Amino acid sequence: MAMEIKKNEKFTVRIEDMSDTGAGIGKVDGYTWFIKDALIGDVVEASAMKMKKNYGYARLVQVLKPAPGRIPARCPAARACGGCQLQELSYEEQLKFKENKVYNHLRRIGGLEHLYRSQDRERAAGDPDAVVMEPIIGMEHPWRYRNKAQYPIGTDRNGRLTAGFFAGRTHSLIPIPDQDCLLGCEENKKILKAVLSFMNENRISSYNEETHTGLVRHVLIRKGFSSGQLLVCLVINGKKLPHQERLVEMLAALGADSISLSINQEKTNVIMGTEIVNLYGPGYIEDDIGGIRFRISPLSFFQVNPKQTERLYGTALEFAGLTGGETVWDLYCGIGTISLFLAQKAGKVYGVEIIPQAIEDARENARNNGFQNVEFFVGKAEEVLPEQYETKQIHGDVIVVDPPRKGCDQACLDTIVKMRPERVVYVSCDSATLARDVKYLGQFGYEVKRVRPVDMFGWSVHCECVVRLERKILKSKK
Repeated sequence: MAMEIKKNEKFTVRIEDMSDTGAGIGKVDGYTWFIKDALIGDVVEASAMKMKKNYGYARLVQVLKPAPGRIPARCPAARACGGCQLQELSYEEQLKFKENKVYNHLRRIGGLEHLYRSQDRERAAGDPDAVVMEPIIGMEHPWRYRNKAQYPIGTDRNGRLTAGFFAGRTHSLIPIPDQDCLLGCEENKKILKAVLSFMNENRISSYNEETHTGLVRHVLIRKGFSSGQLLVCLVINGKKLPHQERLVEMLAALGADSISLSINQEKTNVIMGTEIVNLYGPGYIEDDIGGIRFRISPLSFFQVNPKQTERLYGTALEFAGLTGGETVWDLYCGIGTISLFLAQKAGKVYGVEIIPQAIEDARENARNNGFQNVEFFVGKAEEVLPEQYETKQIHGDVIVVDPPRKGCDQACLDTIVKMRPERVVYVSCDSATLARDVKYLGQFGYEVKRVRPVDMFGWSVHCECVVRLERKILKSKK
């Protein structure tokens, strides 16, 4: 029986499934084991770590028989670092895993019994209520796709300064081999080496989270993929960086267009501080997505994969089904990226975002791109929408939401229901909360009509998804 396996005891198991976090799942005598770094199809030797009544966690000791999709990791720190949970799974198999993850969440949590995968079209043909999930949009080149990276600065076991990433679910720093993460742009490596060299030359300390001492906490690097522009921002536990003019000289020589400091003296795991001190350049960079130019500052929210972002937002625009006269609300609009995409085909777009700085950026982006049919509001969607609806009778033909991982607030969903738009386009970065929210909207007559996953984060377990919902009963004619 299950409990016959004791802590640290080794056992052999075939991996039959993978969890949402990418852990392999296998059963021994009906007891379920979760094993990090094990893949579907592997036969592995594992060592028991922690057991509960119906399931346990085990450490992968060795792969006895590799899965057909298993490949060697390109990064030697892949298992230790928390960033790439699937680097030993072929990209083709990753896309299958992500498609299945979205499909299973929408069926199990969302209650979409009539949802079918694209390979099940024949079965779907016999179901009058069938919705066939469209194939996932994968990347052509799943390496070097991130336009933003935030590197903690610390010391290695020998006390030497290093840059790295935190191991999964810890704040234990894993140094990046040769300061080069294969998901980030190639310029990151030389910038990190320059920052570490500057710190060594000037005896500047790295931040220690436990003692709240030391100066340099993180290095933020952003690149405009279409513009080629580079932004570097050092997050510091202080008001000033000694010899900062020397750092500016070194980074400008490497092609940095904007160099700044972020002041963060709080005892927190939040990376960026709220105060930005500009040292060099305009304080921002610019980049194009789908022919629209965006201004990106150190605190701007901007999707990290620009090529896939164009495909993601293009899908959202397609699902919105705009013909030129619609009024559209874009909730959780950030710096207006989706809003401006929608404005190309809508009559009027209203964007809502709770962060004032993001709305400032959104308004600036609209002005710079010559959009006259966009208006932005600072505040919570569930407060802004009713106020505008009641005082100015502004309705919504289409509502687009792109919430954080936790999904839409309940009050926001209730507001959508009250506004009674003809269509809702839901852009999601977490298919479990997407499924929950879709189920709720379904209780008020909104039916899922189209589903399309988009891979934005190759080698990780995360997957974006776009869903189109339509209201069953159209507005009654007056």
